[in-house]
Amino acid sequence: MNQLHSILDFNRKFVEGKEYEKYLTDKFPEKKIAIVTCMDTRLVELLPKAMDLRNGDVKLIKNAGAIISQPFGSVMRSLIVAIYELHAEEVFIVGHTGCGMAALNSDHVIDSIRERGINDDVLNTLENSGIKLKKWLRGFENEKEGIIQTVNIVRRHPLLPADIPVHGMLIDSVTGELELIIDGYEHMPEL
Repeated sequence: MNQLHSILDFNRKFVEGKEYEKYLTDKFPEKKIAIVTCMDTRLVELLPKAMDLRNGDVKLIKNAGAIISQPFGSVMRSLIVAIYELHAEEVFIVGHTGCGMAALNSDHVIDSIRERGINDDVLNTLENSGIKLKKWLRGFENEKEGIIQTVNIVRRHPLLPADIPVHGMLIDSVTGELELIIDGYEHMPEL
């Protein structure tokens, strides 16, 4: 059985057994927190457990490396919506140890793209359209640097209210231990 049919079969039983009832909540984050973290598979259950989070507690936004590279991209838009529409009052940027985005080799990724059948005409069209693939596919030198850069992008965003603290943390992807990199309360302006 392939993954799709396995998931659909499980889902049918999940719904019929009313397993969803233990996850019922609304769209507003109970703890009034928005978290940007990495899509790494080790964090799927570890991060919520290590931070004492349950379904409905936070708005959880995941991407490669917990990086906000575009101040007006989809991740920042999600944070703005979480703050203004869903009443999040704090932002946490949570990177992790052993992140694949640390020193990501963009040349290797582009070679893999070619190997999977994307031809040079497509890559050249993107480059000629102003999309610098090597820059777009770049990671960061180390996990802490990535956290600091992303916290700074969020904190300096022109649409971020001054009363929203932006914290930076590093989670150990084995033990779940959290290291505070930036205490957002210390960087808030006097109101």
